[in-house]
Amino acid sequence: MGKVYKTIDERLASWMQQQHMFFVATAPLSEAGSINCSPKGGDSFRILGPTEVAYQDLTGSGIETIAHLKENGRIVLMFCAFEGAPNILRLHGKGRVFTKGQAGFDELLAHFPANIGTRSIIHIEVSRISDSCGYAVPLLQYQGDRDVLDHWSAKQGEAQLDEYRRLKNAVSIDGLPGFKD
Repeated sequence: MGKVYKTIDERLASWMQQQHMFFVATAPLSEAGSINCSPKGGDSFRILGPTEVAYQDLTGSGIETIAHLKENGRIVLMFCAFEGAPNILRLHGKGRVFTKGQAGFDELLAHFPANIGTRSIIHIEVSRISDSCGYAVPLLQYQGDRDVLDHWSAKQGEAQLDEYRRLKNAVSIDGLPGFKD
């Protein structure tokens, strides 16, 4: 049923780009820490090479992924087919957080649409690519992307977004360092 791949080939890339959402999971080193899983959508995922991907991280209420990546770099992205033939694809790897003003941020940001809410770019060197059947994943009908976060970010403006991140994204729920301007 499942298969491990050496690289993201054209078939896998095409399939991933057809999916409307993906999930990101990370965990702290501490056994007492909270595991995190976050859904992502919109035009926020890019394949940069055969074992290299990135996604546009937008301002949100939590900072778990960034805190975990800063601590240990472990990350997995999971794509599920909610339409068409069943399939699940996981990309395991080491992630790095790129923020405004950091070397490499502007080059990565150029791969994504402009969005005032961009908090960072998460770059992943993929070490394991695997699929599984997805037979139990339900069929769901895609209706469209939500634009609530985009409107909220635009209403806030740069200065208020920076302040929001300083107040709400400074540390994870487990007290790990998060986002700093």
